[in-house]
Amino acid sequence: MPSQLDAHPTTELPGVEELLNVAVEAVGGQPREGQQEMVRAVQKSLRGGEHLAVQAGTGTGKSLAYLVPAIRHAVDRDTTVVVSTATIALQRQLVDRDLPRLADALERVLGRKPTFAILKGRRNYLCLHKLNGDVPEERDDQLFDPFAVSAMGRNVKRLHEWAQKTDSGDRDELVPGVPDAAWRQVSVTARECLGLSRCPVGTDCFAERARAEAGRADVVVTNHALLAIDALDGRAVLPEHDVVVVDEAHDLVDRVTGVATAELTGGSVKAAARRCGRLVDQAIADRLDEAGDGLAMVLADAPMGRWERGLPQPVAGALTAVHDACSACRTAIGSERREDPEQATARKLALALLDEVQETATRLLAAFAEEDLAKRYDVVWLSDLGADGTKVLRVAPLTVAGLLRERLFGPRTVVLTSATLTLGGSFDALARQWGLPSNKPDGAEEPADPVPDPEKPRWTGLDVGSPFQHSRAGILYVAKRLPPPGRDGLPPAYLDEIAELVTASGGGTLGLFSSMRAAKQATEALRPRLEQPILCQGDDATGLLVRRFAEDDATCLFGTLSLWQGVDVPGRSLRLVLIDRIPFPRPDDPLTSARQQAVDARGGNGFLSVSATHAALLLAQGAGRLLRGMDDRGVVAILDPRLATARYGGFLRASLPPFWPTTDPEVVRAALRRLATRNPDE
Repeated sequence: MPSQLDAHPTTELPGVEELLNVAVEAVGGQPREGQQEMVRAVQKSLRGGEHLAVQAGTGTGKSLAYLVPAIRHAVDRDTTVVVSTATIALQRQLVDRDLPRLADALERVLGRKPTFAILKGRRNYLCLHKLNGDVPEERDDQLFDPFAVSAMGRNVKRLHEWAQKTDSGDRDELVPGVPDAAWRQVSVTARECLGLSRCPVGTDCFAERARAEAGRADVVVTNHALLAIDALDGRAVLPEHDVVVVDEAHDLVDRVTGVATAELTGGSVKAAARRCGRLVDQAIADRLDEAGDGLAMVLADAPMGRWERGLPQPVAGALTAVHDACSACRTAIGSERREDPEQATARKLALALLDEVQETATRLLAAFAEEDLAKRYDVVWLSDLGADGTKVLRVAPLTVAGLLRERLFGPRTVVLTSATLTLGGSFDALARQWGLPSNKPDGAEEPADPVPDPEKPRWTGLDVGSPFQHSRAGILYVAKRLPPPGRDGLPPAYLDEIAELVTASGGGTLGLFSSMRAAKQATEALRPRLEQPILCQGDDATGLLVRRFAEDDATCLFGTLSLWQGVDVPGRSLRLVLIDRIPFPRPDDPLTSARQQAVDARGGNGFLSVSATHAALLLAQGAGRLLRGMDDRGVVAILDPRLATARYGGFLRASLPPFWPTTDPEVVRAALRRLATRNPDE
């Protein structure tokens, strides 16, 4: 690839607005005020090094608005810009559609064609050594079922056949896919990998080829999980970069928390013992196996839920035994030495699981060293895992704000964007979760800020709005006359209200429910009452259900969490978004309850900072399903009267798009009847 510096030895690159005009013209779009405002703000952020949070509503064209300045920065500075997304769908959109068209459009004005690559975690790529080598993989007990073994064999055979044809080894390109258990037979984690220099097929490694390609690219598209590993674990899995663009930034904290969460069971300890069995004296491996049995035994009798006061003494003893047995196995395996590839692989697999078990045990044993809940690093809880009732001990960070402030925002410039970043009319709720200070005009720090720091990172928040005229295109209806929701499923009044709204709309309804139980209850109760077809999440693959919903404007689709953020259906097929209740997290959720208590202990409002913020984010995402195209019209109906009557209702309403509001059911039903008979060309 020619040097970027050689391509422009004396000529200044065109400005971002000129580049944006070229890009918009090339894709057949129209100039948009919000997009132009965003592209200028991103360019200013990249030049000045100040972090930027941009709320850009659906239809703004935010992908182009950050890709254009990102490409210009990469070409101008001869560097790489990382773009991180939460979903595979957006990664594919960027790599398969947006970036190819943008690279073609900008080639003439930049003097060379910009380059891009996609990079995922090593587990997402086929491992040729494991595929072709004699590497035993531990299998679940269920695989003693001959039917399961047969299915596994068919899937592994498919993978071997696919390996002969694939150029990327990327799991997402295998359609239809295979279960996780089958994929594990042909992939390795970063810890299990032998490394380029020691692997006999390292020069052909799909993961290494993807990394090498990423290292040469102007723009690297990755996901929040890999971004978190790169920033938090100290493992440089991404190429060197000085700028990160975080799209779908509303999901960043949850994805980083997921990466930083660990779990331990008696079974995982015993699996580590089995991997060590051929490498160490049997008595040493047996000691670890017995420690696994001991952990499983004490967890079976331990209290479920979050542990606030410390580890139960039997659990602490069992974890100490696990930790010490891991140390003994590690010592017996010894330091790295020359060995044939098969032995090296077995050793690497054993050490990877051994280290994971020991590190988790160490973290659990240290979790309660700090007595003050607000100052603790981790939250510990015990929960069920699977239908067999096996218990799993989990540990997760109380907050990731400090980690993000130090390791993501500290070394580089970060641009965060999403259609939903302002909650209660302010960026501050999410900024605190990211580890950024309050941007209140008086500069006063929130008492709930978990990361007091005299050298606070500088950042700017910008809402570029949306091209939609929400008050003319949509109605927000709150069913104020209904009773508050209860714990025993949907009350009859709620089912009646849903039936009346769906009938008035003639279908075209996306029902977003707070639980799968509620979605199924509504489906079963209303199918006999309504003429309109009702699809329910779980009846088929979610993608297929969404497609069937989009193809028939009389059909309804009911479901839960993944539909709140994952449905993009423009046009008449979606004219009513129905939400059964404010989606507060469960009060017994371990992380939520711990985070609320910690905020309260610092003098803040734990409910508003944690539960209400969570609910506001989901409500905004759910309501955002309604308007996906410029000609869309419809109603967002929220059945929970607390949105109109509770003190926190104002915060939640301020987080929603500015639809025309009403609490009058007759007004809404009349509007829905007009929409049902509306000519789509009007």
